[in-house]
Amino acid sequence: MSNIPTKTRSWILTNKPTGLATISGDKPTFTLETRDLPALQNDQVLVKALYYSNDPAQRGWISPTIPEGRLYVPPVEVGTAMRTRGLAEVIDSKSDKVPKGTIVSGTTDWNEYVVLDASAVTPVQPLPGGLSLTHYLGALGGTGLTAYYGLVKVCEAKKGEKIVVSGAAGATGSMVVQIAKNIVGASNVIGIAGSDSKCRWVESLGADKCLNYKSPSFAKDLKEATKDGVDVYFDNVGGEILDLMLGNMSMHGRIAACGSISGYNSDDEPTILKNYFQVITMRLQLRGFIIIDYLPKAGEALKLFREAIQEGKLKVGDENETVVPTKFEDVPKTWLTLFSGGNTGKLVTKLEG
Repeated sequence: MSNIPTKTRSWILTNKPTGLATISGDKPTFTLETRDLPALQNDQVLVKALYYSNDPAQRGWISPTIPEGRLYVPPVEVGTAMRTRGLAEVIDSKSDKVPKGTIVSGTTDWNEYVVLDASAVTPVQPLPGGLSLTHYLGALGGTGLTAYYGLVKVCEAKKGEKIVVSGAAGATGSMVVQIAKNIVGASNVIGIAGSDSKCRWVESLGADKCLNYKSPSFAKDLKEATKDGVDVYFDNVGGEILDLMLGNMSMHGRIAACGSISGYNSDDEPTILKNYFQVITMRLQLRGFIIIDYLPKAGEALKLFREAIQEGKLKVGDENETVVPTKFEDVPKTWLTLFSGGNTGKLVTKLEG
C-alpha cells in the first residue's frame, strides 16, 4: 500500500475581504477544504509544505477594490488556494532534476500537499554557518532583495547620506537598516517601529536611533531626529508616517514606496497626504517598485549578502525571523499576526504534523 497522499487540505479564498480577513462568520475570507490531488505527470513533483512565507503584499492580492490589471501579479481568484511561497519536501517525483527527498522553494500556496512542475521549484542549498533554510524566505530571499534594490537602485542611496526606514523591525525594514549602515555606509540611519523593545532591536542592527510610532510624542520626536535632513526614506507603511516624512525630507530627497501596510485592511479609507505639496516644493522623488522587476539580477545581490554575512556586516540569524509553529487549521491566524505587529523580522509559518 502506497503512503503517497491522494488528497490535500487547502485554505481556499472564499470571499474577498473589505477589512481584516476572517475564517468565521457569514462571509469568511478563507475556508478549509479537502481536495483531490491530480495524478503526477512527467517532469512534475509532489511536495509536502514545510514552511510558508507571510507577506503584507498578500493582502493586496485578495483586495476587492484594486482593479484587475492594476496589480503586479494576477489576483488570487475566489475558489482557489491562497497564494504564498514556501519551502517544501519532495515526497514523489517524475523528474530526474528534482529527486525525492529534495528540499525546494516555490509557490506552494496554502496547500498541505501540492503537485508542481519541476521547472517551478528551486532546490535549496545549505546556508553558511548552519543558518536555517527559512532565511531563503526572508533575509536571503525576496525580502532581502526588496531591501537591497529598493535602497540601492530605486533610491540610489549613497555613502554619507541620511536615511529613514519605517517598519524597521519587519522583514524588509530590518534588512534595509543593515544594508544602509553597513553596506551603503549611510552617515545616519533612523528606524521607525511599533514598540520600545522593537526599537532597541533595530538599534542593535546598526540604526543610530529608532523611534516608537505609538509614542504620543512621535511626530515631535521624528521632527527632532530629522532636523539635519533626510536624503532617503524607505517607506514600508504609507499613511500618516509617509505624510509626516514628506514634511521632513531634504531638498531633492528620494522615497522608495515599498509597502503601505497601514492601509491594507482599510479598503474604503483612502490615505490622505496633507503634506503632498512638499513633493513639489522640495522636488522630491517618490517611486514605487516591485522586487520582481529586479529578480533577473538577484544573483549579484545574494552573492553580496553571503560575503557581508561572513564579514559580519549583516546579522542574519534567529533574531531576524519569527518562526511560528502552526497547525494547518491555524494557518490564516498566523498570517494575520502580520497586521497586528506580532512579528520581529520575517514572519514564517512552520507547519506542524
